[in-house]
Amino acid sequence: MSTAILTGPPVPGSPLEGDLRSLGFEVRTAADPRETAALLAAVPAGERVAVVDPRFVGHRHALRLALTDPRFPAGAAPGALTARPEARQGLTRALAALAALAADGDPAAATAAPAPSSTPAGPAQTASPEGAASAAESAAPAEAPAPSAPAATLPDRPAAPAATLPDALAAALEDEGVAVHRPELGSLVAAVPVGPQARKETRDAVAAVDDEAVRLRSAVKSRDGFFTTFFISPYSRYLARWCARRGLTPNQVTTASLVTALVAAGCAATGTRGGFVAAGLLLLFSFVLDCTDGQLARYSLQYSTLGAWLDATFDRAKEYAYYAGLALGAARGGDDVWALALGAMVLQTCRHVVDFSFNEANHDATANTSPTAALSDRLDGVGWTVWARRMIVLPIGERWAMIAVLTALTTPRVVFSALLIGCSFAALYTTAGRVLRSLTRKASRTDRAARALADLADNGALAQAAAKVLRPVARPLGGRTPYALAGAAVLLAAAAAAPLDGPLVVLAAVLYAVASGAAVARPLKGALDWLVPPVLRAAEYGTVLALAARADAPGALPAAFGLVAAVAYHHYDTVYRIRGDAGAPPAWLVRALGGQEGRTLLAAVLAALLATGGGDGFPLALTALAGAVALLGLAESIRFWVSSGAPAVHDEGEPA
Repeated sequence: MSTAILTGPPVPGSPLEGDLRSLGFEVRTAADPRETAALLAAVPAGERVAVVDPRFVGHRHALRLALTDPRFPAGAAPGALTARPEARQGLTRALAALAALAADGDPAAATAAPAPSSTPAGPAQTASPEGAASAAESAAPAEAPAPSAPAATLPDRPAAPAATLPDALAAALEDEGVAVHRPELGSLVAAVPVGPQARKETRDAVAAVDDEAVRLRSAVKSRDGFFTTFFISPYSRYLARWCARRGLTPNQVTTASLVTALVAAGCAATGTRGGFVAAGLLLLFSFVLDCTDGQLARYSLQYSTLGAWLDATFDRAKEYAYYAGLALGAARGGDDVWALALGAMVLQTCRHVVDFSFNEANHDATANTSPTAALSDRLDGVGWTVWARRMIVLPIGERWAMIAVLTALTTPRVVFSALLIGCSFAALYTTAGRVLRSLTRKASRTDRAARALADLADNGALAQAAAKVLRPVARPLGGRTPYALAGAAVLLAAAAAAPLDGPLVVLAAVLYAVASGAAVARPLKGALDWLVPPVLRAAEYGTVLALAARADAPGALPAAFGLVAAVAYHHYDTVYRIRGDAGAPPAWLVRALGGQEGRTLLAAVLAALLATGGGDGFPLALTALAGAVALLGLAESIRFWVSSGAPAVHDEGEPA
């Protein structure tokens, strides 16, 4: 249980103690900084602790945002500070310094000790009311500390006296380099009023704002797609509140969404009209639950490492399982659409890799300016263009709505055809825009970005050996992307046209492995080097698709679908580790899985040996390879996300 220490006697009639207890804190009271330090020392080192001025007046949700968010080592609002275990040592040192000053009779320290009879703290400190719209951002981290944050009074930092002890401690923690999260409170009130009149005015301000309404609004992601914003979130937020009041967790809702989508896939696999209608309805309900889990996390601040992983990976598992269900249902009706299903999965995965690679290459670049980006920012100021541009990229809400409606009303072939057309247009639109931005942007990319792109490339032992040999001689042909493009073009051409039982596909795969090494022989800091990972993904997945489609072996395409799904999971896992600042998967795992070029070469060899003659050897070999990749990759992924202690995050970016 967390502990909250009041830095003075409670104010009669104040609901503060009750609010803190309702947030899971055990409340203790100290008389001065020295007693506060003693109470802090008595709290076990592995527990969260909060230091709160007893005169605090504000909304309970303001306290919740400041004191209970698990994503940050420390958090603060006026008159309230919290520290997780990783920030406890800094808090202990800062409090000891202030307690020593108070014991020496330092007048500045005395003003920091907030007994009700202490020196007036000045006017009430409140979050400036910006209206209900800004409240939707209340769960997001502040860009910078609040400008009114007071400075701690410490021997090595002369400053004006702090208004409250928690404010002084927050400033001291920031002096030590601890990131203190100060949430954007919007219309919520958080204040330390002094005097009866100021206290009455602050209480009136609290009463004028509906805490629960703000909390519901802030549960909704601030930037989302058109369909999600206008057709799902208006009621899914109430479902999130219903779940919170019954003690359900975001992970449970995420799992329910997965189960619902799998049932939808099973209904689609029946191949009947009734099954297709039920599948469409269940897919939409699965998406409602998918929105609800994030809203529940924001509503109750139940962020977790495991939850972030589940939310990220289950979305892909649901969508691709549904593709498989549609393909099975079509086969029951005599229509083989496995090639379309696999093509849709390949296209969607490559779209995501484009997004991830571009963002990793540019999010910490310096001098990151572009006239194209400036034009985009100006267009964002025109209301209708914002929604049009969000819809045109076919994010998950629009995509799933289209799939659900077409499933219920048409056939799986129509569903996949529409999906391929829509996603192809979206991919061309987004990729062209990003290429244009990159060519017109003056940016210096960091070593971290180059490392992230190299990790996303997923090169194994063959490509790494080639990179080592080619490093002294491989010249950057305007960047590293031309090597990847040339190797991928040769490989895909051979897989699509060369005889499968001859040596050409295997030779092309060997050349591709060398080109993959040349692509990462030097740091990926060129303007278009963020294209290297998606090009390699398209080459690997496209080769498996082409070989399976051309193989004279029944069941090759379903087996290839399973293999690409298993490999794609490994690549998504790599992405979310990097996005969570947890690093790439261990090198031994990449080597054990063969690297992208090793798996591609193995698929080419298997096709040369087994793909002709009409036997089951090729599908069985692809199935065995898919099982090995899935077993090893999933086992390591689960081990990492459950036990690694990676940062607690929740995806607040663009809808996927």
